[in-house]
Amino acid sequence: MREDQIVSGLRANDKATVEYVYEKYSRALLGVILRIIPDRDIAEEVFHDAFVKIIRKIDGYQVEKGRIYTWMSNICRNAAIDKTRSKEFSNSKKTNPIEDYVNAYEDQAGTADYVEGIGVKELLNNLNEDQRFVIKYIYFKGYTHSEISEEFGIPLGTVKSRLRASLAVLKNKLEKI
Repeated sequence: MREDQIVSGLRANDKATVEYVYEKYSRALLGVILRIIPDRDIAEEVFHDAFVKIIRKIDGYQVEKGRIYTWMSNICRNAAIDKTRSKEFSNSKKTNPIEDYVNAYEDQAGTADYVEGIGVKELLNNLNEDQRFVIKYIYFKGYTHSEISEEFGIPLGTVKSRLRASLAVLKNKLEKI
């Protein structure tokens, strides 16, 4: 299914299109969330909510701003970040035994294959090391611009410039595909 067919099918609330999107993208989108929330149960809950939001908010998707997968992964990423900032999540982290984190980390390792399977690794190879670093921490580890700036001693303007340059390179590459 082409992207324009996916978008029009989702906008028409076509059941077959929703099922296709779930089949094609669910593992990669769950992988985005698992990189931020290692607890698989919580990550699956966040994914479910994010997927429903994707279906309901499809009219907000703008083709000229990027690909459908990017839009969906941003929704998932933002949902995961919101969850980690919630009071409920903070309280649950205080009581979980260490085994939960070890098992979650082992589960998380398998999700990288799904994200790489859609060509992300090849695309990131088009970036220089500084650009890759910013993309990795913002989109795969859930850092904010300010957090990267503070934790790694990079000026905030530099973080934003590197991100903007990275996205321009990636957009250019994706337009050629």
